Amino acid sequence: MERRFIYDSGTAVVKTQSGTVRGYIDDDVTVFKGIPYAHAKRFHRPEPAVLDGIFDAANYGFVCPLLTIDKPVGELFCPHRYWPQNEDCMNLNIWTPACDDGIRPVMVWLHGGGYGFGSAIEQQAYEGGNMAHYGDTVVVSVNHRLNILGFFDVSDFGEEYENSGNAGMEDIICALKWIRLNIASFGGDPDNVTLFGQSGGGAKITTLLQMPEADGLFMRGINMSGVVPTILPDCEQTEKEIAEAIMADLGLKDIHELENADYYLFAKSYQRLSPEFQKADISVGGTPHLNAYYAGDPLLHGFRKESKDAALIVGSVYGEFTSFMPAPLDRKSLSDEEGVKALRSRIGDKEAGTVLPLFRKAYPDRHPVDLLMLDTLFRPEIQKYVRKRAEVCPKHTYSYMFNVDMPIDGGRTPWHCSDIPYIFHNTALSPYTQEAGVTERIENQIFQAVMAFARTGNPANTYLPVWPSCTKTTENTMVFGKNSAEVKPDFDQKLIKAALKNMKLSDFGSIQH
Repeated sequence: MERRFIYDSGTAVVKTQSGTVRGYIDDDVTVFKGIPYAHAKRFHRPEPAVLDGIFDAANYGFVCPLLTIDKPVGELFCPHRYWPQNEDCMNLNIWTPACDDGIRPVMVWLHGGGYGFGSAIEQQAYEGGNMAHYGDTVVVSVNHRLNILGFFDVSDFGEEYENSGNAGMEDIICALKWIRLNIASFGGDPDNVTLFGQSGGGAKITTLLQMPEADGLFMRGINMSGVVPTILPDCEQTEKEIAEAIMADLGLKDIHELENADYYLFAKSYQRLSPEFQKADISVGGTPHLNAYYAGDPLLHGFRKESKDAALIVGSVYGEFTSFMPAPLDRKSLSDEEGVKALRSRIGDKEAGTVLPLFRKAYPDRHPVDLLMLDTLFRPEIQKYVRKRAEVCPKHTYSYMFNVDMPIDGGRTPWHCSDIPYIFHNTALSPYTQEAGVTERIENQIFQAVMAFARTGNPANTYLPVWPSCTKTTENTMVFGKNSAEVKPDFDQKLIKAALKNMKLSDFGSIQH
């Protein structure tokens, strides 16, 4: 069937409250790229953008400047884009089936990379066209300020900087306000907005749940591998001391000069000075700041009761960070019995005797040596998070585990980010997902769950068994495996505790902490 493409002065023209934008039609999806939703002075709150004339939304916008230069590596695992960087990076992208009066669910993607890296277009799998096409939904991805531009608290220098430590989150809130005001013109329902994000993107969903200003701007969220407080802890101090050191290092007189200093000089000075401040346990920023605008990590402070109506799906993948490295023992060359023997030799007879039976019960289809690739960084925190969330939202808190090996090295346990293409219906864009008779079925199961959740707040659909909500005492986890999807209540709770107690970090495939 011939592909349709239209880009002209009379097609895909939409009036928004900030100005008129023009996109293009690609087959049966209308696309708008790089729409500015805000502008901001460094360290200040964002101000809504005002567009002059007709904005050409055929090009991706700038992404936030990073602290270090990206190095292309691991492209088979996570195919990437590398894009021009500029502080004026507050823009968003939209994919929609049509700019009509449809009342479609709206999916807003928050990218990964912690609070310091990444972009809305960083991974090729972030493309929203297939989700819009197959899900009849409007997809939006958001760029915002990161690192020392988005999470560097200089509030000690004046009231104008009062929430500088959460400027990146303020950007996202500003984008959500733009979406609420304008998405109906793109065929979306402003009263049905679902956030979804992976790693740092998932963590940002949690942060927004803890920010009163975000109340009412979204109805539900999908937090993928985003519960990692040991990596992304809140800042409870300001960055006054390191800011003063940077100003001295750069020969600047005051905060206003730092506000206008060349970003790359600022970044180099920060990179040079921050290690010593970290050693002295003095804050250098980089994550959300506990203050009047942000109630803090819910695992420490509890979820705000005002967030109780927001349904959540929370999950992770089997291997997370361990799976970026080859397995320390090759299961292809070992029988089950040989695997048990090798495992005992590596971690100890007593330890293997304790952990292995729990591993077999939780993951009966896995080879014994796969225990060495088990994630013990994300999973313990997710177990706590889900139960705590279910105390506030007992009817709409769901858990999943992505447990599908990938055809790399003869079968690699799934790694951090490996579930993203399935969520977006983009496995065709990711070489590592291609396994005949497997990929399409799993993609359909996951995608249909996401679409059902976006419409109703419940992931139930005809392609999956019944998926009950979690409670404060039971985590009902949907385990997506190669051969089936199955709900397993508290299936790995004892395993994770035993692994943490009986195994050392050096036992695993890569460093987890």
